[in-house]
Amino acid sequence: MINLTRFAAGMSVISLLWLSGDASAQVLDKKALSLAAAKKIAASAEAEAIKNNLRMVVAVVDEDGQLIYLQRLDETQTASIDLAIQKARSAAAFKRPTKVWEDALAGGRQAILALTGAVPFEGGIPVIVDGKVVGAVGASGGTSAQDGQVAQAGAAGFAAK
Repeated sequence: MINLTRFAAGMSVISLLWLSGDASAQVLDKKALSLAAAKKIAASAEAEAIKNNLRMVVAVVDEDGQLIYLQRLDETQTASIDLAIQKARSAAAFKRPTKVWEDALAGGRQAILALTGAVPFEGGIPVIVDGKVVGAVGASGGTSAQDGQVAQAGAAGFAAK
């Protein structure tokens, strides 16, 4: 006669061993932005803003759109805080610059407005490492073109390492 308690315990151990072998095959190694990297991105963006006498907010998010770092230059309008974060989140979520949405809308593609999270203003740029989006930078405070210039400088400053 089989002792059901021992049998169940034995099966549990076997299941755990079997699952632990497969678990490593199911885990991805991925790169992520550190706080230091986010600060470097913001510093590069800030330098571009100051060089052009612009008042800007710079937001850096991780690949999931969660805020890592926010920097607001003196005298920047408060509305730019949320917009910079939204631009960065949009660039991370869709893995493309927000200028794509601005251009599409300007070209008459009003369906863009139905895309949840798509911000149709230039100034959100994905941060890419080894071909993968690891985060994004958003800038707001100037014209769309100025915001794009500052965000691009942030992303480029990170890439320059």
